Amino acid sequence: MTSRSSSLAARFIVTISLISFIQVGFACTAVNTMAKDGTVVAGRNMDWAFDMKWTLMVMPQGTPVLLSAPAKMNLPAEQLSSKYAFIGVSPAILKGANSFLEGQNSAGLGMSGNFLPGFTEYQTVSKQDKNYVSIVNLGAFVLGMFSTVNELKQELPKYKVWFDPSEVSGIPTAPWLHFVFTDRTGASIIVEFVKGQMVVSDNIANTLTNAPTYDWHLNNARNYLALSGVAPKPISINGKSINELGSEGAGMIGMPGDYTTPGRFIRAAYLRQMAGQVKTGVEANQLIAHILNNVDVPLGTSISTEGKVTVSDYTQWVAIKDLTHNQFKIANYLNRTNYIQLDLNKLFASNKQMSWLIDGLPYSNGDLTIELMK
Repeated sequence: MTSRSSSLAARFIVTISLISFIQVGFACTAVNTMAKDGTVVAGRNMDWAFDMKWTLMVMPQGTPVLLSAPAKMNLPAEQLSSKYAFIGVSPAILKGANSFLEGQNSAGLGMSGNFLPGFTEYQTVSKQDKNYVSIVNLGAFVLGMFSTVNELKQELPKYKVWFDPSEVSGIPTAPWLHFVFTDRTGASIIVEFVKGQMVVSDNIANTLTNAPTYDWHLNNARNYLALSGVAPKPISINGKSINELGSEGAGMIGMPGDYTTPGRFIRAAYLRQMAGQVKTGVEANQLIAHILNNVDVPLGTSISTEGKVTVSDYTQWVAIKDLTHNQFKIANYLNRTNYIQLDLNKLFASNKQMSWLIDGLPYSNGDLTIELMK
């Protein structure tokens, strides 16, 4: 992290020992689209309050993928060799594991993991189970072993996904997560863990934020059916014509502008829907960037306080995945409009594992694939 970003974060970030006492509404937003030329683009904001040492990692084909049960179960572990190379974002603060919350693989399958506190209850592994994976290793498992959403829908429910606090250290809060998975056909699903069961939903809104669960957000969207991208027509009162105050966006009056999870879901989902289907992949990349700009959280605008401890949620980084052309773009908080673009075909062809701190990348507009491979 640069000295400037460190000084900004220091105003609101507290030591890890105090974090467990704070109830913070962490915010993340993910959104997908498909252009008329067939290009599928998926993007997400990572909104968080703490320095997680976010690290961008390239994992080659053949990367070890661990499938294990809780240690107390004394069940056999299995180590797979990944079928696909992938790029992902992992919190380096998590000791002893590469836990991926964002990424895409060489087959065009993309993933984003968002925080779902208060509703997440992972599955319980029994002595009779044969297939299981820790939530810490789920991202690597999916990105390393699956190529399409259809394959994932069929195979992932065969596994128990578990979490044991005693086996995770170094992170400020338990990984209460739900996921959106999207492939280059445009198929997209949401995977959540509710009441000890895996719940798989078609991502019909092409949007995911945080708590509550996905079905709640879809029901809440019914409250905004009157939203329109078309300005209302003038009305006549006692023979006098009454016009709207400015035609720009007048049909969107009533759309939430706050940073709450429901507010961001409605904003992202409706903007995507009303923008319609763009023609090309270039336009699809731009559309996703524009939508994510509308749910970007500036530092200091989403503050939570518990006693003398204060933290602020903010958009720490943004990732945009072109799943059709194996392109990946990322920008951090201090370089919000200067995306680094990476050609994943070149990175994967190197067959090397590579990693960079997201806050340490040399941000500038353009393709930095070759420079970063040196």
